Amino acid sequence: MLGAVTFPALLPQFIEIWHLSKTDAGWINGIYYAGYLLAVPVLVSLTDRVAPRRIYLISLAISAVSSLGFATVTDGFWTAMVFRALGGIGLAGSYMPGLKLLSDYLEHLSPGRDNSRAIAFYTSSFGIGTSLSFFVAGEAARVWDWQTAFAITVAGPLLAIVLSIVLLPRKDPLPNSVPSTHLLDFRPVLRCKPAMAYVLAYTVHNFELFAYRSWMVAFLVYAASINPDQGTILAATTWAAIANLLGLPASVLGNELSRRIGRHRAITIITLSSAMLACVLGFTAELPFWIVVGLVLVYGLTITGESSSVTAGVVGAAPEGYRGATMAVHSCIGFSGAFAGPLMFGVALDLSSATGVGGETTASWGWAFVLCGGVVALSPLFLLVLGKNRRE
Repeated sequence: MLGAVTFPALLPQFIEIWHLSKTDAGWINGIYYAGYLLAVPVLVSLTDRVAPRRIYLISLAISAVSSLGFATVTDGFWTAMVFRALGGIGLAGSYMPGLKLLSDYLEHLSPGRDNSRAIAFYTSSFGIGTSLSFFVAGEAARVWDWQTAFAITVAGPLLAIVLSIVLLPRKDPLPNSVPSTHLLDFRPVLRCKPAMAYVLAYTVHNFELFAYRSWMVAFLVYAASINPDQGTILAATTWAAIANLLGLPASVLGNELSRRIGRHRAITIITLSSAMLACVLGFTAELPFWIVVGLVLVYGLTITGESSSVTAGVVGAAPEGYRGATMAVHSCIGFSGAFAGPLMFGVALDLSSATGVGGETTASWGWAFVLCGGVVALSPLFLLVLGKNRRE
């Protein structure tokens, strides 16, 4: 994950040097997840039929190539689009196939056991990697330049390849059952209403989460610029890293809440809390900077609080023999939200600005965050309508 958010971490710099509109920036942020959702149906579905490890390792190599291309070739909008899309393809073949590999091992070792805690730690590692990516990008660009920041991130997926080869067991567990349909036949998954409830909840979760991750640094830079006499103590990228790092305890504790009060109820409480915070966050930019940072951190906790519960829910609801296919649908439809979130946030910034230049007024930031809140508030509705016959 080391290079996952290097671009959004340095977004204010790229907007300036490449003369990007906020919509342009939204496209470059979002194309990463478009690459992901285009590749994920094939790559994740394959894990029901071939060893997930093979897909995982090849995809890590693709992630390394993406970072290397940014460091050596990228010089503007179109080349950035190409290598960001390639990075999304690398994530498509490493994130969910890695989860499939983990869940297969756990199921092999302890059949029928509730493995939601392990899934919670795995999904939380996404946030830890993102935090590290924000921090490394900000510090490397400060000391050297943005090209060096991307060059450093090449080491992340390469190190992951070495760790996987050294630490994973030599043989992958054999699947209990193999799908009887062809590779891209997702009808058994699409007919499973409980699974689709979580898929749609994941979609709106990703809309909010990746809009937040893509635009958080730019928002903090704007908030700090309004009151330049205030000391910010830490750089905006460091605050972004801290906010993402808090995703680990938030996701794990959210899963523990699910185990105690029920998954649907826990997800509903967390997502509605997040929606309410989103509707006020952008309008607080002119408050003292320490208050803005505090609200950003709390908002980050609510955004990630239901993440592992949603993913554990879809894994548990998967039709027999279609766990990989279910994860493919989960990722493909879910990451359409990840693509749309950063893009639509940028569009909302531009459209809500009187001058047409988004991000220059507090009102434009406020309405862009309201959009996120309105979208994620749909999550409880999906669970209520599609998952109402399933006990959680």
